[in-house]
Amino acid sequence: MATLPPENTTGAGAAILPLRVVDAATLPQNLEAEAALLGALMIDNRLVEDVVARLKPEHFADALHGRIFSQILSLSAKGMAATPVTLKPLFDADPAMAELGGPGYLATLTQNSAALLAARDFANQIYDLALLRELIRVGREMVTEASDTSRDIAPIEQIEAAEMALYKVAEAGEVQGAVKSFRDAALEAVQMADKAKRSGGHLSGYTTGLTGLNEKMGGLHKSDLIILAGRPAMGKTSLATNIAFSCAKRFAEDKERGIEPDKSSGAPVAFFSLEMSADQLATRILAEQSQVNSEALRMGKITDEEFTRLARAASDLSSLPLVIDDTPGISIAALRTRARRLKRQHGIGLIVVDYLQLLTGSRSGGSENRVQEISEITRGLKTLAKELQLPVLALSQLSRQVENREDKRPQLADLRESGTIEQDSDIVLFVYREEYYHGLKQPDPEDAKKHAEWMEKATRIFGLAEVIVAKQRHGATGTVPLTFIKQYTKFADRAEDEYGGPAY
Repeated sequence: MATLPPENTTGAGAAILPLRVVDAATLPQNLEAEAALLGALMIDNRLVEDVVARLKPEHFADALHGRIFSQILSLSAKGMAATPVTLKPLFDADPAMAELGGPGYLATLTQNSAALLAARDFANQIYDLALLRELIRVGREMVTEASDTSRDIAPIEQIEAAEMALYKVAEAGEVQGAVKSFRDAALEAVQMADKAKRSGGHLSGYTTGLTGLNEKMGGLHKSDLIILAGRPAMGKTSLATNIAFSCAKRFAEDKERGIEPDKSSGAPVAFFSLEMSADQLATRILAEQSQVNSEALRMGKITDEEFTRLARAASDLSSLPLVIDDTPGISIAALRTRARRLKRQHGIGLIVVDYLQLLTGSRSGGSENRVQEISEITRGLKTLAKELQLPVLALSQLSRQVENREDKRPQLADLRESGTIEQDSDIVLFVYREEYYHGLKQPDPEDAKKHAEWMEKATRIFGLAEVIVAKQRHGATGTVPLTFIKQYTKFADRAEDEYGGPAY
């Protein structure tokens, strides 16, 4: 074991703290602190409770010390006393212990009873030094990877991998954050209730921009994973884009009014679009806000007056706190890394993912078991929501079995490759537009009676949409009627006198 050099003085007798000579190859460590802590734990096993939540065997620089600590934890967990005597049989054949004279080394660790007073300090220092060693290891790997030009690896991928590795080092130091007193939790609950009261009694989270949805869910809540699912052409992306825009716009408006960010009903938004490009999403938002037909806008078939409205909307929205990442086929790990970076750089408060089946898991052979891969992705999204304390809105495809039923309204069982989608989510929303399916049933125009009946119903349900709240941990399920304005790809609240009535 390394020892400290004798204390020395310089000048007019000024005391210099003992320092251990460390060469360039030596990693940060304090073997004396490790030995003192182990001795204290063997003298008073009750100290194990103070360090077990923070310290692990791998945090010890000396592998033998790590094994001793592991055995102390093991005996304590069984309700047995962890002393040099009870530990001795466990180390009789340990070669590293033999080099130090055998199990008698355990007894020498307990000779410094003064270590009892500083056991927690020793544990904290051992932990901090372990983090520094891990940081050095990550740094060396980064240098090695970046220096190796023999492999065809994109620099951006290396940067993302490095960010993930560095975040894991930082993440390891956040054990304390998992424990929250009831006082703190109750204070947050009261603040949320106060926010809902001030908003008129229906909005305790971030706004969706739709009164019906806000009243049904109370808005989008921090740490929630919200799944928005539907068959193709139902308007999933349109609804998600509407919600993202409304949340970002509300934040900008509240900021102009002098409302503090933590009291705002909006938040900066990060939109991960794995299917559409950033300019396509921007086109949808601009079409909605400028009231220009989105299809005509894409094809350039707009008038000068419409172009003027479009340019004005683009100018007004230039400072909108909405960032779009349209990188295709990224992994859940890369998405989490980028989300943390955006949280740090832009203070995002809402994440939208379009859509989760286009994400990939960590295993390259994930296609062999797609259900497991989807499970990993949904768990990763839920963990991200809790970790960053923000809502995550993830879009999802539905299985084709919907098309085989007479009633096309989606059900929880229709979630494609469901795995743990339903289990991990806090809220599951389905988008349903009967108008779409009715349009596929057009009868032969020569059958005047049937065609007239079909036209009558088509007129009656034109533009009508439903958001089905199929699951909600903190509220009731039900259906929220909406209006879908197809030419602007926009959802809006439905007037009570429209077909279907108010939300129920």
